[in-house]
Amino acid sequence: MDVMGDKATLFESGRFVQPSGGEPSRDEMTDTGDAAEEVRLGLAAQSGDAEAASVLGAMLLRRGDLDGAETHLRAATAAGDRAAANNLGVLLHQRGYPEEAAGWWRIAAVAGSAAAAHALGRYHRERGDEPAAEYWLRQSAEQGHVLGAYALADLLEHRGDVGAEPWMRAAAERGHREAAYRLARALDTAGREDEAGADNAVAEAEQWYRQAAARGHRRAALHLGAILEKRGDLKEAGRWYLTSAKDGEARAACALGFLLRDAGDTESAAVWWLRAAQEGDGNAANALGALHAERGETQTAERWYRAALDAGDDNGAYNLGLLCAEQGRTAQAEQWYRRAAYAGHREAANALAILLLQGGDTTGAEPWFSKAAEAGSVDAAFNLGILYAGRGEEAMALRWYERAAAAGHTEAALQVGIARLRAGEEQEAERHLRCAAGGGSAEAAYRLAALLDARRPPEPAHELGEIVHEKTECEEWYERAATQGHRRAQVRVGMLAAARGDVVEAARWYRAAAEAGSRNGAFNLGLLLAREGSEPEAAVWWTRAADAGHGRAALRLALVYARRGELAEGQRWADRAVELGPAEVSERAGRLRDALREELSA
Repeated sequence: MDVMGDKATLFESGRFVQPSGGEPSRDEMTDTGDAAEEVRLGLAAQSGDAEAASVLGAMLLRRGDLDGAETHLRAATAAGDRAAANNLGVLLHQRGYPEEAAGWWRIAAVAGSAAAAHALGRYHRERGDEPAAEYWLRQSAEQGHVLGAYALADLLEHRGDVGAEPWMRAAAERGHREAAYRLARALDTAGREDEAGADNAVAEAEQWYRQAAARGHRRAALHLGAILEKRGDLKEAGRWYLTSAKDGEARAACALGFLLRDAGDTESAAVWWLRAAQEGDGNAANALGALHAERGETQTAERWYRAALDAGDDNGAYNLGLLCAEQGRTAQAEQWYRRAAYAGHREAANALAILLLQGGDTTGAEPWFSKAAEAGSVDAAFNLGILYAGRGEEAMALRWYERAAAAGHTEAALQVGIARLRAGEEQEAERHLRCAAGGGSAEAAYRLAALLDARRPPEPAHELGEIVHEKTECEEWYERAATQGHRRAQVRVGMLAAARGDVVEAARWYRAAAEAGSRNGAFNLGLLLAREGSEPEAAVWWTRAADAGHGRAALRLALVYARRGELAEGQRWADRAVELGPAEVSERAGRLRDALREELSA
């Protein structure tokens, strides 16, 4: 509307914002604030100067002197002043006479006032007359009125009209911060939906977020912070979160808290979470609950989780379930998990299913696993695979394992790899084993290494310690699994090191495996020590291996004791070797036992 004066302070409705850039038009003059000027305008108005009466009326309107303003504005309007007609409409609208106000706005708009056309368009839209609203808003927008452009874009967007975007952009380019924010949101959404042009859309969205945020738009500052945080620009992201949070945006305060926590400043994080939680942010309340739970302050944690739930955040119920489960309050945990699960919380559904399964209710667990998995819970899909595998339904198990593996579940990828190996599908098996091994699965790394190892061409037989080829990819995978504590991989790495002649490295890996309980590791370590001349220590490791069921180790012990002349002990270990096998060991051990028996009976 053509209000003369500072429109930003005259009304708080947002309609009467001073356009940025350029000199004020005749319809949008600024008040000098000079008492002498007011006196001069008053004298000029009394002498019949319509322009002076119009300016004076606007000054008085801005001041709130509606009676004084109306006299001068009516006089100027009667003389044909369009700015006065617009301002008279503003005055009448403020007094509660919208129909009469619209009449004067129409007069001013017909006379060419873009601000009056904007006000008239808003008037018609508020009354549901969208065609009339569009007509007048378009008149305003086409004259370059920023508020008219924004209001027209808003109307068209509400109708789903593709013509909204150019007008929203026009308003944004002229400095309208809400237009800049909404344009950024539209670009941001389009970028998420269209992967091909995502980078360009996000980059442009960032520019508009930045413009709106620089003009004090707190939600724009929040979204700008989120873009910067995702990109790794944490320092600048923190600055925008702080700006938004200080302006009262609870979500920004919450996000700032997480940034501070990740930086190690838990105390400052708690301050911002508290501020956000007190303003009704459920996510912040959950964060506070988790913080207190970590400190062992369960009562305070429960209070904040309940506050999150009251704020409409279903994570509050899920976290209450976790808290109760940790305390052994199974019935309460089930209650909270159910509440969150019925509200659509997929991880709560998975947790509920696990709780039911632990209680022996397989029938009750399965539907919740299915619900969680269908909602996108990767863990639930994996758990369904375990459930079906336990029933012997391998095809169904594999289906869910594959679904979880496709979403990046390491153990599920391992299970798919094992299943493909059993089916003889080596290429598919290798692909899944590589995914699982890359995700940190020691078992997958070992199985992948074994698969690659089996493909290598056969090598000539060699004695322990003989130098052979350099490391291959399969050995690298064996080493990765061994480093993660996989006993069979440790034994295999030791064997490969021994084959290269690296006895020290071989002994290190054999010892690691043996100390972790590997009977093969203990046996091989004994062989290595015996070769190096440490038969007494070798016997210690062979004894450990034989006690764990290693037939060859028992046979070695029988030979050691036979050489020492301890025939009864040798016979005992020979008997043990016969029991343990395998066949060739049993055969040799049997011959040795018979010989020792003859010697003892002689």
